[in-house]
Amino acid sequence: MTLRHLSKVLLFFEGSLYSGNLKSSLDEDLHSGIDLPHSVAYTINGEPGDLCPCSKETTYRWMVEYGKTYLVRLVNAAVSVDLFFAVAQHNLTVVGTDAHYTKPINTSYIMISPGQTMDILLTTNQSLGHYYIAARQFWSQDAPATLFDPVNATMILQYKGNYTIPSSPTFPSNLPFYKDLRSAITFTNLFKSLANKDYPVNVPLNITTRMFITLSMGGIIFHNLTSTLEAKATSANNISWSNPTTDVLLAYYRNISGVYTTDFPDQPPSYFNFTGDDFPYTLTELGTKVKVLNYNEAVEMVFQSTNLVEGAGLHPMHLHGHSFYVVGSGPGIYDNVTDPKSFNLVDPVEVNTFGVPKEGWLAIRFVANNPGVWFWHCHLDRHMTWGMSSVFIVKNGDTTETSIRKPPPQMPLCDASFRLRLENIDGLDQGKEN
Repeated sequence: MTLRHLSKVLLFFEGSLYSGNLKSSLDEDLHSGIDLPHSVAYTINGEPGDLCPCSKETTYRWMVEYGKTYLVRLVNAAVSVDLFFAVAQHNLTVVGTDAHYTKPINTSYIMISPGQTMDILLTTNQSLGHYYIAARQFWSQDAPATLFDPVNATMILQYKGNYTIPSSPTFPSNLPFYKDLRSAITFTNLFKSLANKDYPVNVPLNITTRMFITLSMGGIIFHNLTSTLEAKATSANNISWSNPTTDVLLAYYRNISGVYTTDFPDQPPSYFNFTGDDFPYTLTELGTKVKVLNYNEAVEMVFQSTNLVEGAGLHPMHLHGHSFYVVGSGPGIYDNVTDPKSFNLVDPVEVNTFGVPKEGWLAIRFVANNPGVWFWHCHLDRHMTWGMSSVFIVKNGDTTETSIRKPPPQMPLCDASFRLRLENIDGLDQGKEN
């Protein structure tokens, strides 16, 4: 089926709704080191839906004709949560994700992570009527259920034609429940590339850089003259990213020293039972550490989720500037001898965001063929903000076409960026232990 055979292409945005002044709340929480603001509702195309009184009269309605096939482009812009999504009594066919075609996935629901995009075919072949399209949070952490937003975001798929209007739309009975880890894993394991002559894959085979990266929750201690504060932190290989006041790209391009260091570790500082309940408590190290890659370097990254401070959960990892192949994933602790034997090097899905399983691992491969400075991070905003991120610097190739471009002549000056970790408040940033 091609686009000319589709009735319409629609774009659905899933988002978050907050109460009060979000920026003020965020700044206050960052300075105090506590949890970040939680949403009060989720939205589809800007509306929570008619299950919420505030949008009962303005719920988004999608008018459809019977017997048509529609292409839906779905974006998870609710950057703090993974979301389940379903349409009552209608099946979905996923045909693409993150701007790459996939083998068709026929499913009754999807799970989409923050920052992910999906292309979905929906055929309107049910009885004329009104059907809820619904999204609800997938909560993968062990923290109490009261900490997440239980609101079901809805819109209404409404058939055109003459029929008796129902008193209420039909709700999707197949929408997984909030903590349905099995459904989330089952869905994400379905993705494969088309891998045909028109859309081939080019999975790196001769790996030149290997990285094993632990993803953890933790804490950082800050001191001033009169008090001590332990703030929430996340980390990659025990390094919690500290956003510098000078942009890393600017510092790299202009050879400004003292902004970052090039010693981001390829391995965690210590090995232990990453997914167990008995582990050494270690304070996270705050740093602006980057990894330098040569042009055309073939990179393999294995992300290992840990259960430090009982913070195990699904981490949707996102890489700027490149797409990557998901060659493997699994539960438990990665085994570098046996697990590579099960890698999919034939038709792995190509994406720029994919979830590391709760208490599990994810292996990705890519070629560093885009020179520049590229952020990579967990796409759960609170985890990224607390430091689960770092930077790749991809060096220039041998030609102008394979080298970083010069800044445009009219590029405006930027103020110092707001630090994503704790700022200096009354000397609080002085005398860090780590």
